[in-house]
Order: sequence, then structure tokens, then C-alpha cells
Amino acid sequence: MNAQRLPRSPRTGLQVLRAGLRALRAGLRGWGGVGAMAAVCALAVAFALLLPLTQSSGDGGTETGGQGVAEAIQAKAAADCKDAQDQSPQPGDLDGKTIETIKARDRLIVGVDQNSYRWGYRDPNGGKDASLEGFDIDLVHRIAKDILGDENKVQFKAIPTNQRIPAIKDGRVDMIVRTMTITCKRLEDVAFSAPYFLTGQQVLAPKESSIKGYDKTLAGKRICSADGSTALDQLQTDQAAKKAGVATADIKTVVPSQLDCLVRLQLGQVDAVVTDGALAASQAAQDPTVALKGNTFTKDYYGVAVQKGAGDLAARVNLILKQYIDDGGWQASYDKWLSPTLGSRSQSANPPVPLYKK
Repeated sequence: MNAQRLPRSPRTGLQVLRAGLRALRAGLRGWGGVGAMAAVCALAVAFALLLPLTQSSGDGGTETGGQGVAEAIQAKAAADCKDAQDQSPQPGDLDGKTIETIKARDRLIVGVDQNSYRWGYRDPNGGKDASLEGFDIDLVHRIAKDILGDENKVQFKAIPTNQRIPAIKDGRVDMIVRTMTITCKRLEDVAFSAPYFLTGQQVLAPKESSIKGYDKTLAGKRICSADGSTALDQLQTDQAAKKAGVATADIKTVVPSQLDCLVRLQLGQVDAVVTDGALAASQAAQDPTVALKGNTFTKDYYGVAVQKGAGDLAARVNLILKQYIDDGGWQASYDKWLSPTLGSRSQSANPPVPLYKK
């Protein structure tokens, strides 16, 4: 596929459309003569905002997911959390009330992204019936196959970055598989599987930008991040601590979904994006005018998020992850989707060693 084409964009309201039209009327003064491409991207995103937010597969039902009665191991409160990666239960295959609810419904309801290239997205060349695909989507199908015996018994719901935790807490989905970092703060609201991917925060900026990484070259620059993201938490923490560069940066541009930051960057409305390095690499593959700047400056792990107390589901996902790694499924998915952008020598190229609650 053409790596420069954007997947369908998230639905974030009219602000992107209005900003894009204003920028177009002003001539899209962008950087490096890429105004034409920015215009095309902006229009594509603006029209895509009108697409339905919730997409489904399987029987296409619209009912909400079962909430799952908490009967198993509770995650520790964030105040007691020292290492967020060791708070998940040991792998197990017992059917508790959460899994029984899923089996009775005969469908797994999962919150995903439909706009993150190579993670969870619809092939722009696949037509209106294009299926979701990517690294996270492969994992969802594997979970569904183990629990329900059919990898296609899944209802996907497109969930913006800032709605991941509310969707879990409200019972709209059984789980979130959406490049979601495991943190002690989030363990106050949801439970996680063991880690299934290692990444870190990184800076994305135009290739010819003077920005060189997460350092003093960010001083006075406009930075975009997603609401509810690890990147925003890091920026706010470092700005409060007056970290060099970030202390004087403008971090007010906060969007509902992470891909919106790339659009802002293309329109010249911000100077840089801070996000997970794995996602930034995919965005750089979409747009050859931007590049990763510097190295990752944190160590973050993605996990499958479920309701607090749904220990039977977390334990089952941990068992599935172990088997997925052991039988080569994880590596095959990485090689297919992520190796083209991250490479075989990246810190992300191997599955993280799982840690469990003792």
C-alpha cells in the first residue's frame, strides 16, 4: 500500500474542519513547500469526521458490552503501586462471571483505534467494506478465538484516546486494545493484562525543523498531544518541574485522538508532536515530510485494559498472550505490521517479559 496515504481519521468534532478551512483560505503556508499535500490530508480528515464513530464486525449489534461482575483479583491502588507492570494476575483459564457474560452474548466487544496506521486502521484502498487491521487487531482476533472459538466473533468500537477509560468503566466495551500504556495512575480506574509491547515517548516534527528531540530545542515551541495520553501527563509533569525546553513550550494544543496531532502538524498549527515512539514511527511512514527527533525518553508498556475486578478476564488474556508469544503469533504480527517502520533491532522488536502480581 502507499505509505503516504492517511487512514481514515478519528471523529473529533468540527474544530479540525474549521481550522483546516481557515488554513486553506490562508494559503497553507506550512513548511518546506508541502502545502498541497497538507491540503489533501486536511480535507480527507475533515470529511472523515462525518463517518460513524462506532464500527462493528460480527453481527453488527449495537448493544453495550457486559460489565462483568468483579470476583477476582483487584488491582492495587495507585498509591501502593511501585511498578505498574507487575499488577496483573497470573495466567489462568477459569471462567468467571465476566467471561461467562461474554460467552452468553457470544461476542467480544472491544474498544480499538481505527486510525492508527499499522496498529488499528482501515486500508484506505479497501473500499467502504474494508476491515480493521493491524497489530492490535491481530491480538483482538486471537483473544476472541480463544474465548469464543471464532476469531471473528468481535464487535469493534472505535474509541478516542480520551474515552478509553470511560468506555471501560461504563461497560461499553469488555476491553480496550488500543496502544494503551500501563500506568499506576490508570490502575486506579481499570485493570490491565501483563505487558504486550514495549515503547517510549518520542518527538515527531518536520524534517527540516530545528527541533532535535525532547530537549532545549523545544523551548517556545507549540507541542500537540492527545487528551488522556501518557504524553500529555509527561509534558504537564515536566513543565511543572521546569524541565529545560518544555518549561517554556506551549502545550495547550490537546486533541481527543492522537492522529489529530499529525493533522495539526501538517497544517502548521503546531511545531511538534509528543506521542509513543511506535505510533510516531507509523505517522512518519504516512508522511515523508516529518521525522522522529531524538530517542525515546521514557519506557512504556502497552496492556489490554479491562474493568477493575474482572480478574478472570485479565487472567485469561494473560494466558492467551503467553501462548501467542510462545507459538510465534506475536512475532509474525510484529514482522507484518511494525517491522517496516520500527525495524528488527528496535527495543520493541521482541515481546516484553511478562510480570504478574505475586
